[in-house]
Amino acid sequence: MKWNVKGSTTEIYPPTPFCFKECLAFLERSDQEILHQIRDGFVYKLVKWNGELILLKIGSNEHCIQVECPTNNLSINSFEKAAAYVRYWFDLDQDLAGFYEMANQDKVLQEITQKYDGLRIIRIPDLFEALTWAIIGQQINLSFAYTLKKRFVEQFGESLTFEGQTYWLFPTFEKIAAIAIDDLRKLQFSTRKAEYIIGIARAMAAGELTKEALLQKRDREQIRKSLLALKGVGAWTADYVMMKCLHDLAAFPIADVGLQNALKEQLRLERKPTVEEMEEIALNWQGWQAYATFYLWRSLYE
Repeated sequence: MKWNVKGSTTEIYPPTPFCFKECLAFLERSDQEILHQIRDGFVYKLVKWNGELILLKIGSNEHCIQVECPTNNLSINSFEKAAAYVRYWFDLDQDLAGFYEMANQDKVLQEITQKYDGLRIIRIPDLFEALTWAIIGQQINLSFAYTLKKRFVEQFGESLTFEGQTYWLFPTFEKIAAIAIDDLRKLQFSTRKAEYIIGIARAMAAGELTKEALLQKRDREQIRKSLLALKGVGAWTADYVMMKCLHDLAAFPIADVGLQNALKEQLRLERKPTVEEMEEIALNWQGWQAYATFYLWRSLYE
């Protein structure tokens, strides 16, 4: 992955295929999102490095992704961090040749991979955010999940205001480890979800759960088993986190309602497919289930 600095801008030269416009289309699927803002073809994302809040302004031209920081003068180290963050967020280090070769021969994926050519999985780099967001979304509709996330972030996260716009950072596990269940109940979290989220925050604060330790495990089944051992983490949550945060290309959140609805639409079924039918459909996707899922999710947002 090539990148360089031109003045106050980091230029990142992504691999092919890559389509910034398609990634933005997925990022702006909900107007309730609080953790990034999209305006005039740019995505604004707040990060924190070495105790300093930094606003990234990310855009693209036909040759490269351009990353600016309108609020800070970045050091070369921060430029490197900005490039690394964008590479991870947009999954730019992944070679998708094998996925497209498979998808071009697949009756479900062929049309949507051509339609959304260059889309890449939008990842969640932070393990605590990935787990918390997945738990928030359990057994409620997506709109209310975004409402709960917004309340959670505004209550416990840090923010930066620039040119009349306020940008938010997801709360840290250290912050959440120190709160009480009633603090989340006041935001309309169920008691169980409050217990799960605070429990995970405390496990992370105690060093019992880290992203690094999970990634050092020998195989994906060990990682999945470790996630499933966490209170509040079931199969869907584990698969979602492995897909979005732990870079597991074979992760397949088969119980996901959005995935089921997308397959129903693509296959023109009168009902959602069964788990058995989905497993059969996905036999051709081995090693690429996460990308197949993500493209099917994208097909829901037209």
